[in-house]
Amino acid sequence: MPRPRSTETRERIQAVALELFAERGIGETSLRQIAERLELSKPALYYHFSSRENLLRSLVQPLVDDIETMIAADEVRSGGATVDARSLLARYFDISYAHRAVTALLLRDAAPLGELGFLRNVVDWRRRLTALLVGPDADIAARARAIVALGGLGDCLVLLADTPVAELRTAALDAACAALGCEPAR
Repeated sequence: MPRPRSTETRERIQAVALELFAERGIGETSLRQIAERLELSKPALYYHFSSRENLLRSLVQPLVDDIETMIAADEVRSGGATVDARSLLARYFDISYAHRAVTALLLRDAAPLGELGFLRNVVDWRRRLTALLVGPDADIAARARAIVALGGLGDCLVLLADTPVAELRTAALDAACAALGCEPAR
């Protein structure tokens, strides 16, 4: 039987790690447990990931990259002005949904991710997205509505995870727009 390619093994490790992190928590999941679930030796796992932190970074970095790319593009397009709220929130929802397992991990097990610096990313995204939604000089009420809208989208992905995506997307975007005071989709 042919041996799996290195990238396939790496992806299998990431999938099992994400599954175990969700089941047990990041701090309670060891590389040994991941290796056992995969029926790999610990040295084989270490070949791909030198530490649990390295493995965790590999799981979260694609989300970070995608959100950073989206926000940077919106900041350039907007030229400092506010953007169409529903459109921006839809892009944010879509990226968060594509990475929903990692998004759930961020919401459920924040402490280990904070130690790796990922929560700083989330706070920075929220600040930048808020500025795009309501402007950099908006009053406290407008900023609070934007923060509620953004946080609510992430919470919907986790708390309503069993909802079909099309239904969830519409409901979450309508609720986020309502928080902002903009019109729902027609």
